[in-house]
Amino acid sequence: MLFFNILTILSVVVQVVFVTMSVAAGLFYLAELVEEYTVTAKYIITWLVIITAAVHVGLLLLEDLPLHLHALGFLQQGLHLLLLRQFPVVRASSMLFCAAVGNLALHHYCAFRYFGQMYYNISEVIAYFILGLWIVPFALFVSLSANDYVLPTTGERQHLLDDGNVVSDYLSRKAKKYSLLSFFTYAKESILPQRSKKAF
Repeated sequence: MLFFNILTILSVVVQVVFVTMSVAAGLFYLAELVEEYTVTAKYIITWLVIITAAVHVGLLLLEDLPLHLHALGFLQQGLHLLLLRQFPVVRASSMLFCAAVGNLALHHYCAFRYFGQMYYNISEVIAYFILGLWIVPFALFVSLSANDYVLPTTGERQHLLDDGNVVSDYLSRKAKKYSLLSFFTYAKESILPQRSKKAF
């Protein structure tokens, strides 16, 4: 019996490793797709915002959830739509981004508190969190790496370097950015073995 318990623990560890690697590979692929097709990504995220708002309308009309959860959900989707106006440029220091993150944290707190007091099936709670809370912020999180590849323009709000060279200013600021895709690229290059190319 002890040996079977050890095998069970090892099996769970292997499953967790494979699931983690699969999620990382999926996020890497999604981040590359968003960088390549930013207009399509904005279109998809806009529809995700509309679908999430429709989920909150359905919950408001057909379920007995408290009104403040719906109000926070509608406010969150409104903030997401405002964030999408400048997509793929997302400034983490802007008031709009901070308001969206603060509202998301408050919505999580209220939802955890409500579902902790009232009995719901675990699949219903997971459905609320995935479709009502997490899907749009997750899509926006994956699309943050697209901001690194936006072409420089002279109409940017930040001041250019003293010589007024747009390209050198863009490249100097780009080298200091950290994104989801750069993290996964670093992880891929440092963890996975690289094949050496043969020169003929």
